[in-house]
Amino acid sequence: MKKATIQIEGMHCASCASNIEKSLKKVKGVKSASVNLMAKKGFVEIEGDISESDLKKAVSRVGGYAAKKIEFEEDKQDNKDKSIEYKEPTDDRQDNRQIEHLKHSEHKKEEHPHHEEMNEHVHGSVEEKEIKSWFKKTIWAWLITIPIAIIMFSERLFGLKVFNTPEQMTFVLLIISFPIIFVLGFQTLKGGLKGFTSFYFNMDSLIALGTVVAYLTGVLSFFINVQDYSGISAMIMAFFLTGKYVEVKARGKASQEIKKLLELGAKNALVLRNNKEFEISISEVKINDVIIVKPGEKIPTDGVIVKGESAVDESMVTGESLPIDKAKGDKVIGATLNQDGVLYIKATKIGKDTFLSNIIKLVEQAQGTKIPIQALADKITSVFVPVVLVITILTFIAWFYFNKDLSRAIGVAVSVLVIACPCALGLATPTALMVGSGMGAKRGILIRKGEAIQTMKEIKIIVFDKTGTITKGKPEVRAVYAEIGEGYLMEVAASLEKLSEHPLSKAVVEKANLKKYREVKAFKILRGRGVEGEIGKKSIVIGNSTLMKERGINLKEFNNKINEFESKGFTTIIVSDNGKAIGIIGIADAVKEDSIEAINKLNMEDYKTIMITGDNEKTAQAIAKQVGIKEVIANVLPEDKAKKINELKKQAMVAFIGDGINDAPALKESNVGIAMGTGTDIAIEAGDIVLVKGSLNGVVQSINLSKATFSKIKQNLFWAFAYNTIAIPVAVAGLLHPIIAEIAMALSSITVVTNANLLRRKRI
Repeated sequence: MKKATIQIEGMHCASCASNIEKSLKKVKGVKSASVNLMAKKGFVEIEGDISESDLKKAVSRVGGYAAKKIEFEEDKQDNKDKSIEYKEPTDDRQDNRQIEHLKHSEHKKEEHPHHEEMNEHVHGSVEEKEIKSWFKKTIWAWLITIPIAIIMFSERLFGLKVFNTPEQMTFVLLIISFPIIFVLGFQTLKGGLKGFTSFYFNMDSLIALGTVVAYLTGVLSFFINVQDYSGISAMIMAFFLTGKYVEVKARGKASQEIKKLLELGAKNALVLRNNKEFEISISEVKINDVIIVKPGEKIPTDGVIVKGESAVDESMVTGESLPIDKAKGDKVIGATLNQDGVLYIKATKIGKDTFLSNIIKLVEQAQGTKIPIQALADKITSVFVPVVLVITILTFIAWFYFNKDLSRAIGVAVSVLVIACPCALGLATPTALMVGSGMGAKRGILIRKGEAIQTMKEIKIIVFDKTGTITKGKPEVRAVYAEIGEGYLMEVAASLEKLSEHPLSKAVVEKANLKKYREVKAFKILRGRGVEGEIGKKSIVIGNSTLMKERGINLKEFNNKINEFESKGFTTIIVSDNGKAIGIIGIADAVKEDSIEAINKLNMEDYKTIMITGDNEKTAQAIAKQVGIKEVIANVLPEDKAKKINELKKQAMVAFIGDGINDAPALKESNVGIAMGTGTDIAIEAGDIVLVKGSLNGVVQSINLSKATFSKIKQNLFWAFAYNTIAIPVAVAGLLHPIIAEIAMALSSITVVTNANLLRRKRI
């Protein structure tokens, strides 16, 4: 089976994405297809032989869309790395040809395709151009529309006669309206009118037909007795362009997670080739290159350590707060941070094969997944537009057949088109979302994706990440056991640990909170085990059980206490004085104060609460017991979180709460992704809902807010459809003048906005 990723130009609404998706699915050999509006990409699974031109035709035939670029990818098994022997740097001869090539490479770089895509995303040039384009159209449209409104209503409202004859006014309105309809609105007309040839209708179809017909009445008014609606057509297009600008700008912000993921990667790498160090672009790194990473630098790409030891901060990828000690043979992930040792890393994956790139791909694909509110919008569009068109045509035919009056028939038909313009329908959801979002913002709840409003009410399973979500994400001293006095134990331990940058050391120093520390000599960090040093004439060793066994220190009297600490999920460090253990310190990532309260509320409401973590089973169960979670999924690899969420979705609707970069795919894969505002930017951007304060009480509040807001959306949709249901038959009967139709549309919009604002009275 093959997969294809299609970059698509011209999409600007959910209907666009839906129509392209339907068209792709009709291509023989396409197993599945999904289109991501925000990423402007289509993802296709192929069974059989399908050419690039087949996919391009499928994209272009449904509207003014174009497949800019198509990338095919075979489902492949993991390639085995060819072994490479690492040699220590020597002063032996070098391969001059390779060195010369590296010198020239600074001037002529062979860019990796993925790197080009990264540059495009990072600079956001495509999105920025689109936003600027709609903004310019909106400004120009209103600069022209305002004079049109003055011309049209000055005489009707204020008795000011601008023109001597109606024909003069019509002529001027046709000239002024032309650029709004046929220049600024060209993209809308092209996409909307193409729906009438392909039978793939969207909201543009109705806007395009309504504006063109209304404009043409101005031309017809010179030949027959028909009302001139050319000015009204310009107003409709101006409102439409304004709405599109707001929509595109919001969509641009929603796709920031992809940009930020891409920005995480290192831009350059220091490679060792033939005993010489060269700094090159990340795009030039090859499989099996040996990369030198100094303390404080990002690891450029996925690889395996061939020399050196260090602690690597993987929190930006795993979400886990403690750095991981790494040594020769250990794997490392690109974009993570090397802390305090020099590492020599053999590159095992580059470009699109890296962990970070796979995360990006997962987020993009998850964004393209269909959700209920999109399906509803698609269904409304696909039914509403054809029904209105049929009603309009039948109205025109009936009036002309029975009255033999072409002018009257056109006037009534235009009234139907005008009253059917979905203004209230367009305002129904966004106004309620706007009010709901404002209410949430005051309480630290940011609703980033409107889809969550509909989906949240169906949620039955709530899944929590552990670190940074249920817990604080920062190690703290939770318990101390001392044989000779806690004060002396903490004073000695803090004096040594102050010289280390390890997070566990910082937790000890913070707990001791000393004003003055003892002088330490012969201090040494024992990688992955602990620290040692001399205070006065005493030899102090602090570390784990492994280090104590190495030094022959008897722990018999402390075994029960060590087991007790570990059963609570504590990381235990032992302090010894001149070869004798004098106490132990239990350190753990503390549970947030409000986590227990929030989870208990959810349990009482019969939600199924689950914790998913990469941590070990023992620690995970200890935390779960403390907060009241009964089901735990532990030892989950970062890339497998989304898979676990997908499995749970087969049981019921799932909400996932997380804060790390590795949580981004799971946030997208879940029915509703809730991100902690205290977490990484990537998780925040990937979430449908963001809890700014980082409090799990926000989960309970967001559920209540979602239910209240969705209730208003349903009421607004009812009123929007009610106006059309009542007004369209009145228009068909010829009892509704187009001006009255405009007023009715305004009233329906006012009703929708007023009803949405009543949401502010709701307590959550």
